[in-house]
Amino acid sequence: MYRFGSKFRKYSIRSIDCGVIPGYSDGNFDSFVADCQPASSALPDASNQCGVAPVANFGNSPHISTSTAWHKDRHVRRSSPRLMRKHLEITPNLEPLFGTRDENLRLMEDALHARIDLVSDAVMVEGSEDAIARVERIFQDYEALRRQGISLQNGELNGMLRLVTADPTVSLRSLGEAGKQRSAGIKRMVQPRSINQRLYVEAIEQSDMVFGIGPAGTGKTYLAVAMGAAALLAKKISRIVLVRPAVEAGERLGFLPGTLQEKVDPYLRPLYDALYDLLEPERVDKMLERNVIEVAPLAFMRGRTLNDAFIIMDEAQNTTSEQMKMFLTRMGNNAKAVITGDITQIDLPNPRKSGLVEAINILEGVDGIRFIRFEDGDVVRHHLVQRIIRAYEGFGRQRELPLEIDGEPEVRFSQPQ
Repeated sequence: MYRFGSKFRKYSIRSIDCGVIPGYSDGNFDSFVADCQPASSALPDASNQCGVAPVANFGNSPHISTSTAWHKDRHVRRSSPRLMRKHLEITPNLEPLFGTRDENLRLMEDALHARIDLVSDAVMVEGSEDAIARVERIFQDYEALRRQGISLQNGELNGMLRLVTADPTVSLRSLGEAGKQRSAGIKRMVQPRSINQRLYVEAIEQSDMVFGIGPAGTGKTYLAVAMGAAALLAKKISRIVLVRPAVEAGERLGFLPGTLQEKVDPYLRPLYDALYDLLEPERVDKMLERNVIEVAPLAFMRGRTLNDAFIIMDEAQNTTSEQMKMFLTRMGNNAKAVITGDITQIDLPNPRKSGLVEAINILEGVDGIRFIRFEDGDVVRHHLVQRIIRAYEGFGRQRELPLEIDGEPEVRFSQPQ
């Protein structure tokens, strides 16, 4: 037998035939005292039958009443998940589903508590009935998507499998078909890779104003640009407006040469990168030339009304309170706004004056506005990025801990203002 995934140690082939006691909770043996008797010769060899001695020393157990009559010939049965096996047919071009070094198989095994092996001309799945059914559905959905011509890259597929294994109501096929419909005319499929990313995409589709707040690398900006490009190509809107505060990250570059657009281009480079990744470069250049994709410096937004537009403001944590209020009131008819930012990376002289932080406190709960918060588990960049974010968060919490040294007044470490 050839093993694709990691070694399987979660199940034992031997079954223990001990039973369910009224009020007994799995793993709690403190309140139950019984002498185990050897199995009689009449019992099957594959089972281990436990006889229960007459109740004498149960005391004040909350689980078993002392008035209950127990006899030696009564056998208590402890149920365990019933393991099943099923052989799934191997279809052509199934290998991409396994992932690099079988990482997708290991993901399914760990999340669904199943074992997946390749035996001669079939895939053997071992686990509970529900786990086998879900694994089989994933294989069937992948084959259905392949026949529809939907090709999934390993990164996209791994993220989709995480969603499918985390939520039984989500299917691989529905995610793939929704991503294809959403990505018409785009080079890459617009596909969320985590639960929060899925909520983010759904919020953009359903609401006119969405705040995406979270650490770096969680896909806030990329997904916003992708949804804007998809809406433009579907003719739901007539233009995309890109906005970003012109604030340097801890350094001063001075005056930049060139036209107004050339001056602000360095600040909008992440948005451009996403556009060129999603659309053909020639197409992006034409849209920029015709102002179908417009670069609008935040400082010059006052007095404008943006109709029939998909507006994206990136790095919103670096706006002042006045700038944020001014931007949020630029929306016109058939307009949609997505505001993204990371409140842990504020480059303003006074971080407490961030317009994004104030907007969160003021607009939370307003009808028609959605807030999606990302976590370090949503990071889709290099795996080290997730660890770096966690390390910095832990360090930040330590700096804010109160300390008392030799009876001296309490000292609190905090970030400099």
